[in-house]
Amino acid sequence: MGKIASVVLAAGKGTRMKSETPKVLFPVAGKPMLQHIVNVLVETGIEDIYAVIGYGAEKVQAAISGPITWVEQKEQLGTGHALAQAAKKLRGYGGDVLVLAGDTPLLTAATLRDLIGEHTRDKNAATVLSARVPQPAGYGRIVRGSNGSVIAIAEEKDADSSLKKINEINSGAYCFNWSKVESLLDRLSTNNAQGEYYLTDVFSLLVLNGEKTGAFTVSDHREILGPNDRVQLAWAEKIMRQRICHRLMRQGVSIIDPSTTWIDADAEVGVDTIIYPNTFIKGGTRIGENCLIGPNATIDSCQLGDGVLVRYAVMEEASVGDCTTIGPFAYLRPGTHIGPQVKIGDFVEIKNSQIGEGSKVPHLAYVGDAQVGTNSNIGCGVITANYDGTKKSKTEIGDSVFIGSNTNLVAPIKVEDGAYVAAGSTITRDVPAKALAIARARQTNKADWRKKD
Repeated sequence: MGKIASVVLAAGKGTRMKSETPKVLFPVAGKPMLQHIVNVLVETGIEDIYAVIGYGAEKVQAAISGPITWVEQKEQLGTGHALAQAAKKLRGYGGDVLVLAGDTPLLTAATLRDLIGEHTRDKNAATVLSARVPQPAGYGRIVRGSNGSVIAIAEEKDADSSLKKINEINSGAYCFNWSKVESLLDRLSTNNAQGEYYLTDVFSLLVLNGEKTGAFTVSDHREILGPNDRVQLAWAEKIMRQRICHRLMRQGVSIIDPSTTWIDADAEVGVDTIIYPNTFIKGGTRIGENCLIGPNATIDSCQLGDGVLVRYAVMEEASVGDCTTIGPFAYLRPGTHIGPQVKIGDFVEIKNSQIGEGSKVPHLAYVGDAQVGTNSNIGCGVITANYDGTKKSKTEIGDSVFIGSNTNLVAPIKVEDGAYVAAGSTITRDVPAKALAIARARQTNKADWRKKD
């Protein structure tokens, strides 16, 4: 691949989304559409990336990362006008320029390489990425000459009835020989149904100049279609998630029902892991090998080791060591770090706490702002009372500690190694190592207390 830069057109609002959010920031598989485009350009090997932004420019810049030079289009006067703004940054550039729409998240690096390759081999002045679709309504049509070259691209609103019968459509992705296209941007006019500067008019101008133009037709038309409303956004989401599931399955992950499994684009899953239905794996989650995940698990931005079992659980920004069991019906909140071979059972909530190797919190417990050592047991109904209404305090539980059922540990407090706490206690003072702490009222039985009816 020779010298090439890219311009991404991302200035529009996307009025059919019915939102104040810029269209390119709507997420597909966990990240904005524009971020997908930037990532695929980097994967393609393009380092000079210019993004033309307008509506919600500050929001777009804050949300998108990568090797991007930002270009502002203060007025949205069409795609040709948008590229003209970027042209100010590309004066004197001697290579090819790949132009993409910022709302086409399904494009792949393989397709972009094929487009660039055909453009280079055919020595075209301009090459458009096209597709043949069963229902072309709403899209620009590719008009070819007798020799197969592209002589024009007709926008839907400007096309007559014969042009509308063409089923080859424009993707909004182009590869330009910049030295031959740059000067034509000043010749674009608004003499069309939308009163905008159409970038597509470049093709007919090139033909008038005797230049060679062409089209690379993608095999799967779904790849080039960008969502214009939330119905189409959901459709794009479905395709992207299907791709992700298929990729992981080919890499050695078992997904029982891909149609009910949602995995974000940045997530990673190790080989021989099995994912059961109705599971959400979100953000940059990393799951190790030989894990059993689900059913009905939501795992967001977490790190899981090998051999982990997660069932009917919600986990956010937590880490879990090897061979640990989570759930059913457990909730791991941000800042939680679970060691290896730990059991976190049903109806347990852990928040901003560390649980050491081999420890158990089997059921009906709340552990917040706590440090739990190794091989300790937290009984049923135990809570760490970490909040006094003003500040949060820490509970420290050592190694090989046994906390009996229905115990309240009122922080700040330490229960040292090997200590026992009797069931039903409310502990407000530190418990020394190997001691037994009992903090409950003496039982009194009142004989014949209940009066006869």
